[in-house]
Amino acid sequence: MAAVTEAPPAPAPAVPEGRPPRRRGRMTPYWLLLPGILWLVVFFALPMVYQASTSVQTGSLEQGYKVTWHFATYWDALSQYWPQFLRSVLYAAAATILCLLLGYPLAYLIAFRAGRWRNLIMILVIAPFFTSFLIRTLAWKTILADGGPVVGALHTLHVLDVTNWLGWTAGDRVLATPMAVVCGLTYNFLPFMILPLYTSLERIDGRLHEAAGDLYARPVTTFRKVTFPLSMPGVVSGTLLTFIPAAGDYVNADLLGSTDTRMVGNVIQTQFLRILDYPTAAALSFILMAAILVMVTVYIRRSGTEDLV
Repeated sequence: MAAVTEAPPAPAPAVPEGRPPRRRGRMTPYWLLLPGILWLVVFFALPMVYQASTSVQTGSLEQGYKVTWHFATYWDALSQYWPQFLRSVLYAAAATILCLLLGYPLAYLIAFRAGRWRNLIMILVIAPFFTSFLIRTLAWKTILADGGPVVGALHTLHVLDVTNWLGWTAGDRVLATPMAVVCGLTYNFLPFMILPLYTSLERIDGRLHEAAGDLYARPVTTFRKVTFPLSMPGVVSGTLLTFIPAAGDYVNADLLGSTDTRMVGNVIQTQFLRILDYPTAAALSFILMAAILVMVTVYIRRSGTEDLV
């Protein structure tokens, strides 16, 4: 019998001498991330460290400030300005709820019912961004002016009777009241609620709605069992994008409110620019940041979803 011999394996192809090794390509993503990391370090991390050191300093603007690790500034700031903290959370929560109630139906309309009008409605949603934040807020002073059509309509519908009972308005006036501040916050941050909701709703497969209909599910049941649970990433993202900036806002309370509607952002602005008490202002900033971080962490865990749009 003839002996069967196996052919020797083919030699590996030679690598050209001028070709760089493939390991160098593994560093490309890190080089692409480097500009963003440097941006965060220079414009976020370093200012945070500077503000942290400022919050534990003592002194004055004339004599200079020195780091003395005076942590009592945090307790003094919180004990003195806790009403403004509570007011900021309440106003931001009210504006977030209103944005959700107004934004969800509109986002649903754009995603499932708009048809050829979808692009036009989206342009109208982001149209406020074409003007300054300050101009948009000042416009509400005209809209809510005393004796204007909006105030007259609210008075005719007896809405002001309810808001007066809740303490959100004063008599026949809406300006310089909590209601005016919440209206300004709702208007300015409503697009931040609509856009994530629309993105989340658009991803829902329409065949799921058809399957629910084939199982004789009513429209309300389909929304409760299919649409809303699948849109939770958009709900969570929208509420975070609305609540976080609203809690630290000071423009709406300054232009549409009064001394009785001052938020913590107004206090921080006053401490930094007028009173020039930099340690107190820095301490207030860190307290606000810590409070929002705790609330956001609890909210995300309670929401039942870790996916964000």
